[in-house]
Amino acid sequence: MRTAGPFGSAGDQPGAGPPQRSGLLDLLGVAAVVLDADGHIVLWSPQAEELFGYTAKEALGQYAGRLLVHEQHLDLVIRLFAEVMGTGSSWAGAFPIRHKDGGTRLVEFRNTRLLDVRGDLYALGIATDEAVLRQVERDVALSTRLVSQSPIGVAVFDTDLRYLAVNPALERMNGVPAEDHVGRSVREVLPLMDLDALETALRQVLATGSPLVDAYTLGRTPADPDNEHTWSFSCYRLEDPRGRILGVAGLVVDVTDRHRAATETARARRHLALIADGTARIGTTLEVERTAGELADVTVPELADVAAVDVLDSVLDDRRPTTPGDHHALFRALAVRAAHPTEAVRAADPPGRLASYGPDRLVTRCVRTGRPILVSHVGEPDLMRIARDPEAAALLARAGVHSYLTTPLIARGEVLGALCLSRARNPVPFDEDDLALAAELADRAAVCIDNARLYQSLRNTAVTLQRSLLPGRPPHRTGLETATRYQPAGTTSEVGGDWFDVIPLAADKTALVVGDVMGSGINAATTMGRLRTATSTLADLDIPPSDVLRHIDKITVGLEYYATCAYAVYDPHRAVCDIAIAGHLPPVLIRTGEPPELLDLPTGVPLGVGGVPFEATTFPLHPGDRLVLYTDGLVETRRQPIDARLDLLLSLLGTPDRSLEDTCDRLLDALRDPDDHDDVAVLIARPLRLEGPVPPAPA
Repeated sequence: MRTAGPFGSAGDQPGAGPPQRSGLLDLLGVAAVVLDADGHIVLWSPQAEELFGYTAKEALGQYAGRLLVHEQHLDLVIRLFAEVMGTGSSWAGAFPIRHKDGGTRLVEFRNTRLLDVRGDLYALGIATDEAVLRQVERDVALSTRLVSQSPIGVAVFDTDLRYLAVNPALERMNGVPAEDHVGRSVREVLPLMDLDALETALRQVLATGSPLVDAYTLGRTPADPDNEHTWSFSCYRLEDPRGRILGVAGLVVDVTDRHRAATETARARRHLALIADGTARIGTTLEVERTAGELADVTVPELADVAAVDVLDSVLDDRRPTTPGDHHALFRALAVRAAHPTEAVRAADPPGRLASYGPDRLVTRCVRTGRPILVSHVGEPDLMRIARDPEAAALLARAGVHSYLTTPLIARGEVLGALCLSRARNPVPFDEDDLALAAELADRAAVCIDNARLYQSLRNTAVTLQRSLLPGRPPHRTGLETATRYQPAGTTSEVGGDWFDVIPLAADKTALVVGDVMGSGINAATTMGRLRTATSTLADLDIPPSDVLRHIDKITVGLEYYATCAYAVYDPHRAVCDIAIAGHLPPVLIRTGEPPELLDLPTGVPLGVGGVPFEATTFPLHPGDRLVLYTDGLVETRRQPIDARLDLLLSLLGTPDRSLEDTCDRLLDALRDPDDHDDVAVLIARPLRLEGPVPPAPA
């Protein structure tokens, strides 16, 4: 292990401050003994007293051989002493000595001859406990081998964070010779790395003494300048036995492969989580625009900084999706999302806008070929192929867009549009894994968008059919004011078979009808039209309401459908109303000056059951009174009991001095939710005071 000189830093140089005691010398307890030429002790250090047990008073002047050596070793010691004194050569070795306590100690000696200014000869003996010396030697040898042979990089820094030593492993990792480390800072040795965090950590360890374990740093070294590596770095403060701070030791392990594997695993988990999130969040409704927004929401910010969903206009125009050839592609923007405020949003087409993109644009090429396009590093020419015009390209450039991808929305073999993603604040460019993830989300969303498109097409057809089968503005009737409303189901369900009718009868009488075919879609609307036609035909016969329902019941059985119906006939000259109910909710009667009430009528069974008679009820209906007929879509919900909803209906109808039109609107605004699962029909009738002579009743 290459090391610096004997001093760790400038502060340890001679004269730089008070001398520091060496912990190593204290540990060894080196004793010094001086003998004159006759072998008598003339100098005796305090360490000699600790090693041999004799005080200076007891030792000085004594013949060393007799004091310290066992009798059987005395001749050998005398011979060795004479050799040193006679030749001037040194002698070193371990020798058993006699301790004051009578025991024997093995002591390591270094003996040499001294000459003073008068020419007199002396013998200097340096001694330490042999066991302690061997332990220190083993520790040093073990430490040296452990560091030099370790596959882990080891560095020692002084208090100025300059290299004191590095082992061969770190030398190979850095690609810099060990001698070129010594005396230099990490930044000087490894200029290709971002070392701010590392240097901050080293200073903190040096200041606090708290070790740092398994911190990660990334960068390039001269050993492999073309590839980025990841290292695990641990460090701790170095102190001598007396607590003096010597510097910092650092341990470095190259964990590039492990870090890459962990990163890829974590990324795969995030991708799986994003796919699971997309499965749960995309396609919650059968609305094209909302589904597109859900796709954009899922991709931001986990996958992109900005996401845009554009669909070919032909898809939304109920035309068969067509793949553009070499001509312009007409897109309708459906959704734009951004992870943070950015000018890139202004460069995207706002939702609802039509945009024509030429064949040179990447999104056009994407939908034309049905293949995704990845631009990992966006340059100025790429921006012109991404943006709709030069102004939008400038906005993307100012926003810092540096990576882009677009992937087609394909469902049932047809290209519907494209998902476009870009990164600006996220510094990592898109790669093939990101493209595969975006394609997976786009495929899932495309099916949902296509389902929503098809559903909306069918629903529009059903609503058109439904409205075409319903009457227009109610006819003006003598002595009766009416108002009607029809509202289709919310966008999450198909249109139903609710209907209303105001049918003129002889002698100024009027039939008021509200019905509901059970089921939804075009079949329900068609059945509703047939029942409405049959009801109008039967009404012309001027038969009682119960007989009308009985005949409609027979027709409904043949259609294999069920329906509920309320059929009432109002006679303005007698100011009475005859009504029969077929499994329908009770009408509301509001008499002048009195609170609204639900009419207590025989409920009957739904039309289509067959064979069950219907009962008619007659009650007075005077000018100013109001009769409210409605279908169950007005009051039934999945969240509240029907009784509570009927109570709310009555409270809303209790508000006086409203026109019938205003009342209809008030009921729909207060009781209907945009996502209600059923359609609704409402008919409100109010008798008027007759003027002029009353015609005779028919015979």
